[in-house]
Amino acid sequence: MKITVVGVGSIKESYFKDAIAEYSKRLSKYCSVEIIEVKDEMIKENSSAKDDEIVKKIEGERIIKALPKNSCNVLLDLRGKKLDSVGFSKMIDDIMKYENSNITFIIGGSIGVSKEVYDLADYKLCFSDMTFPHKLMRVILLEQVYRAFKILKNETYHK
Repeated sequence: MKITVVGVGSIKESYFKDAIAEYSKRLSKYCSVEIIEVKDEMIKENSSAKDDEIVKKIEGERIIKALPKNSCNVLLDLRGKKLDSVGFSKMIDDIMKYENSNITFIIGGSIGVSKEVYDLADYKLCFSDMTFPHKLMRVILLEQVYRAFKILKNETYHK
């Protein structure tokens, strides 16, 4: 099984890189992990709705180009379904059993994703009504994927 995370923007902060590396290492017991960073577009200070759509379209093209073939695409989106950690682990288990053994999580840019990316998602998942920095969201996502595998294997960690 392979977990891929496609995220807009690059991570420069060592503390985020360290956390991502730690959870990737922990996950290696259960699956392979690949992090793909796509370039983000500069957003003007007072951008118009039209400007925002252009940015989402450009970033969306980059996301689509980076998506692995034969993978179940899960978009992190505020309009998505909310799950607790056990429900999230069940979703991962269901995807592994019934759909495909590869999962790609998509983390869009700060203003969201294009309609094309939204429409390509097999699942839309909301982690919270709160807004998190996109760089931190990668850490949160990997931690929750790790927690999901621990739950699925009935190993202690998640309580």
